[in-house]
Amino acid sequence: MATAPAESKENVEANSKWLDAHYDPVASLYTFSSCIALADLHGDGESKLVVGDLGTGVYNMKMKVYRGTSLMSENTLLDLPTGLVAFLMDQHEPRTPAVAVASGPFIYVYKNLRPYFKFTLPPLEVNSLEQEVWSQAREDKIDPMSLKEMLEGIRDKADVPLSVRSLKFLMLDPQEMEAYVNLHKQQPIRRQTVITCIGTLKKNMADEDAVSCLVISTESRDVYVLDPEAFTILHKMTLPSVATFMDVTGQFDVEFRITVACRNGNIYILRRESSKPKYCIELSSHPVGLVRVGKNVVVGCTQETLHGYTQKGKKLWTAYLPAAITTMGLMDHHVRGFQAVLVGLANYEVHLYRDKNLISTIKTPDVVTSICFGRYGREEGTLVMTTKGGGLMVKILKRTAVFEDRDSTPGPPVAQSVRLSVPKKTKLYVDQTMRERENAVDMHRAFQMDLYRLRLAAARAYVKALESSLTPMSASLSEPLKMNAVVQGLGPSFKLTLNIQNTASCRPLMSLAVSFLYDESLYHMKTAYFKIPLLVPGLNYPIDTFVECLSDKGISDLIKVFVLREGKSAPLLTAHINMPVSEGMALD
Repeated sequence: MATAPAESKENVEANSKWLDAHYDPVASLYTFSSCIALADLHGDGESKLVVGDLGTGVYNMKMKVYRGTSLMSENTLLDLPTGLVAFLMDQHEPRTPAVAVASGPFIYVYKNLRPYFKFTLPPLEVNSLEQEVWSQAREDKIDPMSLKEMLEGIRDKADVPLSVRSLKFLMLDPQEMEAYVNLHKQQPIRRQTVITCIGTLKKNMADEDAVSCLVISTESRDVYVLDPEAFTILHKMTLPSVATFMDVTGQFDVEFRITVACRNGNIYILRRESSKPKYCIELSSHPVGLVRVGKNVVVGCTQETLHGYTQKGKKLWTAYLPAAITTMGLMDHHVRGFQAVLVGLANYEVHLYRDKNLISTIKTPDVVTSICFGRYGREEGTLVMTTKGGGLMVKILKRTAVFEDRDSTPGPPVAQSVRLSVPKKTKLYVDQTMRERENAVDMHRAFQMDLYRLRLAAARAYVKALESSLTPMSASLSEPLKMNAVVQGLGPSFKLTLNIQNTASCRPLMSLAVSFLYDESLYHMKTAYFKIPLLVPGLNYPIDTFVECLSDKGISDLIKVFVLREGKSAPLLTAHINMPVSEGMALD
């Protein structure tokens, strides 16, 4: 009989930590991590699995409860579930949690697996112009085509969005509009939002069995905190964008933080004292998962990255993943005091991260779409996963499993990411900072004054250079010239070379001359004035002359060179040549 191929090191390591308790590839469970929970629904010490099943997306949506490996009960849902939580809503004995399922604009609350209460989101403000248009349609004052044109104008300009009825009407074909108007024109217009996220918030105690409030976010960018008994709105907050993921921590009566990842690619942190976000984290790509680990927040993004932030929004680390993220969940093992982040990937793997370190990898037969860790049955460390094909997997963490903090992926050592011990700010630095803060206006004015003076000095020097023709190029458009001078020799005889060039495009220059001005007691030139031949454009003309130093005292002076044009008193170009000190007198 052929032997099975040898398992890789990762599979061996994963199998050494997890037991395969159950796998049903045809369980027909289609859900996400926000719609799955583990809870002791009957107070008998045995936790059940509660799943909000999406069904086909159009029908067959149900809330299913599993006990062990078998389906225990199911309830039909009228709309797609967007979130599911188990929470304690009162102090009555036995302490059995209720289940809240967010579906459309409603929250269905089940107690003892039976319908208990239905909460409806408060209606939104309806556009007054839209109401007036539909009232005219009700009285048959306008036809369907005119109704369409008026609603389109309101949609493009009005601040208050249109209701679902009007939006659906604008999507219809012309032949279907009249029947739609006749069907709905007698009914009042309502604008209803839907729930996007749901979570729980402890009321006044941090105990595990304390009463919890429901926290919901809506498509209209509002966040509500609901009373657990009367289901009234205790607190309302507003977000800049629609929430997609939400994490809640703290107590409502003391202090709480609501961390929300939104569709605009930002993460906002809401606190008790304000109705608007306290902190904002701007991501480089859209979030696909949000998990709180202790006081830090771990965010998965579409760029196949995992980011760690503090609860005030400061970035701590980034981990790069081998594939796209499909789901994320928290692994909180209370018995061992161990917390980590579970990340499901599109390459049939589930990675376990502690901070930025990958400490374990689990291979799965299909892509994981939802993940949940906790107590299932009577087993504390149970990992429940559902797959893209509708399968259900249950794994149990071995009691002998040990997770090392070192990163199992190849790369730089962990010590490389350890922060350096930077010394504290000195008293001198603090005093300087305080001085700059107190005198910021005066310092800025002094800086601006110095800058203006510098600009003025530069402008004056530039004008002076132009007036005295000290620039290396002629400012005259009729005689465009360029000149530089080179001095050669050690002394007392020096060779002076002038390189003159006509920079015109096609016109030659004539009737030019060169004159030298110098101290006749220090220097002697055989020819101090000579004419320049015709200058052809683009060519460099070297003009040589010799200078004799007459002094043996080791001093030097300037020799001024003027390029002149016959009939003009002002020179075209001027050059000041700093002559070197002569090394010695000529031998007799």
